Amino acid sequence: MNISVVIPLLNEDESLPELTELIEKVMKEHNFSYEIIYIDDGSTDNSWNTILDLQKKNENIRGIKFRRNYGKSAALNVGFGESKGDVVITMDADLQDNPNEIPELYRMIIEDDFDIVSGWKKKRFDPLSKTIPTKIYNGVTSWMSGIKLHDMNCGLKSYKSNVIKNIEVYGEMHRYIPVIAKWAGFTKVGEKVVQHQARKYGVTKFGLSRFIYGPLDLFSIMFMGKFGKRPMHFFGVIGIIISLIGTALLFYLSISKLFFDETGIANRPSFFLGMLLIIVGVQLFIAGFVAELVSRSAYGRNNYKIEKEI
Repeated sequence: MNISVVIPLLNEDESLPELTELIEKVMKEHNFSYEIIYIDDGSTDNSWNTILDLQKKNENIRGIKFRRNYGKSAALNVGFGESKGDVVITMDADLQDNPNEIPELYRMIIEDDFDIVSGWKKKRFDPLSKTIPTKIYNGVTSWMSGIKLHDMNCGLKSYKSNVIKNIEVYGEMHRYIPVIAKWAGFTKVGEKVVQHQARKYGVTKFGLSRFIYGPLDLFSIMFMGKFGKRPMHFFGVIGIIISLIGTALLFYLSISKLFFDETGIANRPSFFLGMLLIIVGVQLFIAGFVAELVSRSAYGRNNYKIEKEI
């Protein structure tokens, strides 16, 4: 099978028939073998019945319904697991992503040999309350991850099948799939300017919680990617440095007391700062030691992804 189109959705029953029609048209024009996987993320409208009706008309349509709303990351993770295509394309169900972009996204994976191709909505039709935070978010994420993408959170992306089969997406980490893939060893990331269309039906699912959970998830990915199998290298190093600073401070105060006959050093703020630094440093070192024990006893601690073998 050439393409699997994975589409998570929440209360998008009005847009599904039109979206399906547009995808079918593109697939037929380019003679692609394909499947469309709709993941209903706990919709409370008529979305699931709409999917059932569409499936009766087209056997290439598959549907998965969650009992409740788990979030876009969960929907994508399940869709990735169920996909069978050589290339997996994700897109939103709100008609803001144009299915006419699919052939070029497919070509860039197959012919240009990218692991991931991310869409870039260079011209957006979103309000400033969404576009400005998005630019800040993209800039910070690119700087921290080293992946130079203008629109990290664009829902329209294409992947090699083995990329999505070797990563796990959870929490709110769908925004950082290129970063997750990079830490899994897939570094060929491309970008394509795609058309952004104004929402035609329904309402946006964008919320303020994104500003809270998004950065936390990014820190989690960066930490797990770099120190997931060696947490002592993070906590231990920081703990030792802090402890050494505290020890040096107390040593300085001790020298002052012994050789310069200074009195009342126990009442000086620097004395308490030195004690605090030593205590915090020891605690961080112990945390790293415990994390190392947990990591070494974890299931799959020595499972490494092998790309080729002869």
